Amino acid sequence: MNPSNPPAASTARSHASSRIAQFYALTKPRVVQLIVFCALIGMVLAVPGVPTWADLKLAAIACAGIWLVAGAAAAFNCLVEQHIDARMRRTAWRATARGELSNLLTLAFSAGLCALGSWILYVWVNPLTMWLTFATFVGYAVVYTVILKPLTPQNIVIGGASGAMPPVLGWAAMTGTVGPEALILFLIIFLWTPPHFWALALYRVEDYRKAGLPMLPVTHGNEFTRLQVFLYTLVLFPACLMPYIFKMSGWLYLVAAVLLSLGFSWYGWRLWRNYSDALARKTFRFSLIHLSVLFAALLLDHYLV
Repeated sequence: MNPSNPPAASTARSHASSRIAQFYALTKPRVVQLIVFCALIGMVLAVPGVPTWADLKLAAIACAGIWLVAGAAAAFNCLVEQHIDARMRRTAWRATARGELSNLLTLAFSAGLCALGSWILYVWVNPLTMWLTFATFVGYAVVYTVILKPLTPQNIVIGGASGAMPPVLGWAAMTGTVGPEALILFLIIFLWTPPHFWALALYRVEDYRKAGLPMLPVTHGNEFTRLQVFLYTLVLFPACLMPYIFKMSGWLYLVAAVLLSLGFSWYGWRLWRNYSDALARKTFRFSLIHLSVLFAALLLDHYLV
């Protein structure tokens, strides 16, 4: 046995590492990465031409602040929904759902992240970005999670406003204002959110039913939800063309937007006419590709075209 590494010390390190991993998981890293990426797109489009070193520094600080507040909102969501999470296969593994993290500890973690992120944004970016980001926290963690989600099947539609805010936050971080370009990006994500989440809800409907959440497939049935998914993909299509129409982008983005929107509408049509859980999963996955590649095309177009 190595005296410099006794079992007790090894166990303590393992426990600490496990606890850090639990806290990190509460921040929903993959969701937050997409949030920060969309905010970064707003930052890039707000700065004409090649960014200066000062622009890059400001963007990095703003991304850090937004990441912290978004992670705080995700952790608060896990705290509020711990009993619901425990009844759903998709979320039953979370430390809050398993009772491995106390409510007080989780609340302190969420409050700490929110306070630190808000301070960074207020001091190092600008007050407008801080207040918009904090309002987004309240919109997601309180208005959506506590009020809308258990109350109405339109929770995703109304609550989608907070999820659509990242490009607005990014734009405000670089300019100190909220321009019409930022609102166009907001509209795209706002319209993308319902078909994205309802595709997931279609093949997870029993989980939502057991959890007692009034998601659209639970309250209005499978066929009605499928139709709504398809109709939203059609409404989303022209919204995705608006950056080109308003001269925010060039032909590269236009080609990507048309192909991606045709693909999403095609998935929506197939889902409506010939449903299967496997197709719903594919539609959900494609929705993630749709938004990620769409915004990546905006980024490339900004510098290459």
